[in-house]
Amino acid sequence: MSDWPDSTDRVRELLRRGAEIVLAPPDAWIQEMHDAALGGVRMSPVADDPVLAEGTRRTNLANMLHWAASNVRDPGERVPVNITGHVLDTARDLVRRGLGESSLDAYRTAQSVAWRRWMEICFELTDDPAELRELLDISSLSISTFIDDTVSAMSERMDAERADLTRGTHAERRQAVALLLEGAPIPADRAEARLGYRLSGPHVAAAIWSEPGASAVQDLEAVADAMAKATAADDRLTVIASAATLWVWLPVQRVPPIRDLPDHPTVRVAVGQPGRGLDGFRRSHFQALSTQRLMAQYTSAPHVARHEDVRLISLLTSDATATDEFLSDTLGGLATADPDIIDTLRTWIAEQCNTSRTADRLYTHRNTVIRRLARADTLMPRPVAENIVDIAAALEILRWRPSPPAT
Repeated sequence: MSDWPDSTDRVRELLRRGAEIVLAPPDAWIQEMHDAALGGVRMSPVADDPVLAEGTRRTNLANMLHWAASNVRDPGERVPVNITGHVLDTARDLVRRGLGESSLDAYRTAQSVAWRRWMEICFELTDDPAELRELLDISSLSISTFIDDTVSAMSERMDAERADLTRGTHAERRQAVALLLEGAPIPADRAEARLGYRLSGPHVAAAIWSEPGASAVQDLEAVADAMAKATAADDRLTVIASAATLWVWLPVQRVPPIRDLPDHPTVRVAVGQPGRGLDGFRRSHFQALSTQRLMAQYTSAPHVARHEDVRLISLLTSDATATDEFLSDTLGGLATADPDIIDTLRTWIAEQCNTSRTADRLYTHRNTVIRRLARADTLMPRPVAENIVDIAAALEILRWRPSPPAT
């Protein structure tokens, strides 16, 4: 722009050197920015949704790196808007969740954290008052203008997406489901007509999602089809919750075992418990979302989980410090032992302490099972026979999260 201020060669060089530092930010900076961006009161709907939270993190980091790269290339010049596919997906997902422009507060909050870190860099680059003043002035203008431009572009995209969502059958389904989940007094027959799905019968809800960009919509739909086949459902209701998430309801009365549910390498599935009628429709869905949030917390979580299988984990891991102490006190050295030993003990407990069935399930010799169980006993503070309930709970936690730090 013609009114964009010029900078001296010296300040442009300082800006370039500082931007090179930002291109390789320490992990602590990135985490601080993410925590601040998702920590505001108005951001809880975003922070509680794994897909939206991850999209916001990716966009914030991409914005910071884009600003830095632009200032390495053209220090002091106005930074162009960073509207990539990931940024557009995030804007689209916010609208599809029914969220407004207030959800863009994350970018303002991230800006304030980035500015504090940038000032630290500036004070390291020069102690000349005149240079420092000019460097901070152009930096402040550059960062704030870039974020303003980016938020404006995202707002425009959200407006376009909102207009698009008011048309077509997908929009009707989303609107009807939103009303039902909020408990609005929409007549059941009208809701059923708009959804093409019966509400009076049984329901099992599922959330099917992937990391942004990890899977195509076709993959999500294929997993939804496989869910319907696994449950012997003759129908399903599907709502596109975001670019990377489907909400699904199946008119069935039971959830098959995990081994019978679809397991896709890049798609994850969280399943609620069966319910009936409108209350069951809502409850099963919210259970699926609760399970989804738990799965998103742990990188070691399985790709498929049922709410009935994770309720205990949710309770036991609500306090991270207490969970670490429980694992350490219960498992001792077993927490970091050979995975074969841990898996054998877990399977033995699941098979009701039957060694022969454990050997069959693990496709190993019975004597091998006995040796591994004996080794597990020596690694734990108390033997299995004296503490089987706590040990079973601790082993289940270990499936979901890393072992506790060594003491």
